Amino acid sequence: MTLDFGTLYVVATPIGNLMDMTERARQVLANVNWIAAEDTRETLHLLNHFGIGAPRLVAYHDHNELSVVPRLLTALESGQTVALVSDAGTPLLSDPGYRIVVAARERGLAVVPVPGACAAICALSAAGLPTDRFLFLGFPPRTSPQRQTWLTAVAQESGTLIVYERAARVLETLADVDAILSERRVVLAREMTKRFETFLIGTAAELITRVAADADQQRGELVMLIAGRATADDALATEAERVLKILLAQLPLRQAIDATVQITGIKKNVLYKLGLELSASKTGEGI
Repeated sequence: MTLDFGTLYVVATPIGNLMDMTERARQVLANVNWIAAEDTRETLHLLNHFGIGAPRLVAYHDHNELSVVPRLLTALESGQTVALVSDAGTPLLSDPGYRIVVAARERGLAVVPVPGACAAICALSAAGLPTDRFLFLGFPPRTSPQRQTWLTAVAQESGTLIVYERAARVLETLADVDAILSERRVVLAREMTKRFETFLIGTAAELITRVAADADQQRGELVMLIAGRATADDALATEAERVLKILLAQLPLRQAIDATVQITGIKKNVLYKLGLELSASKTGEGI
């Protein structure tokens, strides 16, 4: 594989299952001059697994960004290639890397993403919460007053909220979610792509009970997803479904739909599709 001179490659790596490593990511890591890694030990383990003779590894993390960025820029401006990786997943998503990407862009250097695993998107895809709009919030503040203020600031967001959290603090964070966003659907995704992958679903109060009873759920890191604020359209759709269910128990499909249109104002074509689904589930038909 031939790489472009003076290019910074932002390389996603597996979040657990090493079979999720893309061939392109493997080839980039095998051919760059430098790898800037959040934890060189973790990255060396990854390189050894794939039989990649380690290029020159540079530790690049929150505590040394200011001193390392100039060195990486010098390498890039001299025509060398650099790969940026985090411990797992896509760099910059609650991981170091923002400064080097910004600095490279400001100098007109090429920055090329090499996509792959991302814990936030992985969790969202399987959580059963709306995916058409979401807000990634990274790690929450450490203290309860700060977390509650932080949650209050996003309480009106209609999209799914995505949070990274250390499992050792998950009970405290769930308690604050319960205080500020009670009754919302919450999903905890842990050990994704690994043998003991789990998705726990319920209200924050329900999940507090389940996590407290399972020590394994209090180890490592996890992704917490919180349903967004219900909109007026959501509430109307829920009410239309309730009304249609009642009417279908007494009336033929078309009459039930016509009556629901008059009561709720929802468009007939939307209700017709819903009515077919409800009728099928009632009769045991369908998939």
